[in-house]
Amino acid sequence: MSAMAGRTEKGLLLAAAVAVAVSTTVAPVSAASFVDKRTNACTPGCGYGIVVKYWYKKGSNQRGVGWVYASKGSVKKGRGYYARWLYQKPGKPMRTGQSWTKGRAVGDFNEVSWGKDGHTGPQFPKNTKICIQYKGVATQLCRTLA
Repeated sequence: MSAMAGRTEKGLLLAAAVAVAVSTTVAPVSAASFVDKRTNACTPGCGYGIVVKYWYKKGSNQRGVGWVYASKGSVKKGRGYYARWLYQKPGKPMRTGQSWTKGRAVGDFNEVSWGKDGHTGPQFPKNTKICIQYKGVATQLCRTLA
């Protein structure tokens, strides 16, 4: 075997090793592997409103709740009302997600929000119910994490 043939063979082996290493490198998890959802509702006349932003990995039965928003309409100007959010896992009792938080007046509405946008926050099983409730009001407005 000539010296040139040995170098070519070594070069091919090196190229093959690099190709294998590149093909087995783990790619970072892309944002495309997550599903971001938003669900909202309000009572007739929007006396009470709820918005839940949640996320999950494709194929997962866990849902991450990033942000919960509650609103109350027709309030006294400048007054802050207290609200909380609750959750109910399938087949389990209702639990408090966040304790009473004072809202802020925005025109004729009172707003309260918890969490932040993005893939953060507590995780719950699929079909967990998220509810909002204002202090002194029995009405709970709920959405289900599909």
